[in-house]
Amino acid sequence: MRKITMVQYGCGKMSKYTMRYALEKGVKIVGAFDIDQSKIGKDISTIIGCKDNLNVKIQDAREFDNFLKKHSVDVAIVTTTSLFAENYPIYEICAKNGVNAISTCEEAFYAQNSSPKLAKKLDKLAKENGCTICGSGYQDVFWGNLISVLAGATHKITTIRGKSSYNVEDYGISLARVHGAGLSPEEFEKQVAVNDEISEEERQKIINQGKFSPSYMWNVNGWLCSKLGLHITSQTQKSIPQIAKRNIHSTTLEMTIPKGHCTGMSAEVTTYTKEGITIISQCIGKVYDKDEFDCNDWTIEGEPNTRVVIERPSTVELTCASVINRIVEVLCAESGYTTTDKMCENFYKVMPLNKYVEEIDVDQVCCDGHEHCHHE
Repeated sequence: MRKITMVQYGCGKMSKYTMRYALEKGVKIVGAFDIDQSKIGKDISTIIGCKDNLNVKIQDAREFDNFLKKHSVDVAIVTTTSLFAENYPIYEICAKNGVNAISTCEEAFYAQNSSPKLAKKLDKLAKENGCTICGSGYQDVFWGNLISVLAGATHKITTIRGKSSYNVEDYGISLARVHGAGLSPEEFEKQVAVNDEISEEERQKIINQGKFSPSYMWNVNGWLCSKLGLHITSQTQKSIPQIAKRNIHSTTLEMTIPKGHCTGMSAEVTTYTKEGITIISQCIGKVYDKDEFDCNDWTIEGEPNTRVVIERPSTVELTCASVINRIVEVLCAESGYTTTDKMCENFYKVMPLNKYVEEIDVDQVCCDGHEHCHHE
């Protein structure tokens, strides 16, 4: 059985792990692409940090479409920015060439409730060309499937509350800027918070126009409602600046954030449903001070109450492992922009990934022993 073939789009901090994890799971990397001219022409071993040359040179992102037209590729791993619209041209190239894709883009986790027109357009294109596009990563397991599994052990739910924090230093400059890191409180209000100071009608109009910038939990709440069979009646979000108590240096921003300026933000999303269940989720992304660390804290209130707290999760590594483990499910999923709420839970792949696939074919593949996966 041949190996699964993969291309890496975006050779930044995340790709260090996605490429190594893929190789160690028996995946063959056949291409890598980036917009950074300083990386183009270098072997991917320089990103991964291994001694041996892997004979895969990073190419200019402008060559991505031509490469996919000329080479047989099973899946593309996209590790770039956080907004669906920004990544859409990449997904479109994959879909037009019939190449499956998994993105760490947070909005891609469930763009149906934040960028519905593009989501529908991508779904149609991917269906026409027999491939699957989806978003995965840390939220797939720790904000999504972990919560839905706990819900399965609950008799009655009234409220789901979630809070998760992460260091934006670990994810690159694009994410840090989206969170308002380095801005003054006045700049944060004008550039970030103002986007949430609107009515539900105004927000829906912006969503319909494709101009909405959702917080990560906006899409997570949508995913959870879809997974749990809930019907949303209203949803709101607000962005709250996180203020530096002392000067904090950011290597990603290449600056020292002055005391009183923003290290990032907390975004809180509240979702009401027809079923009477309320979901209140909060993500805190900022440049950490020396005594701060990642934490994932979720509570299901009802009968019974259940709380799960995970301190110091290795968020970057967990994100990348989630994506690579998802390759099998994506090869099995029905064609289209198919979000992971429609797939089986992400599970640990103890064997090389190709051993979970009976027949590797872009048009038709099957999971080994997972009959609940979707098939063409």
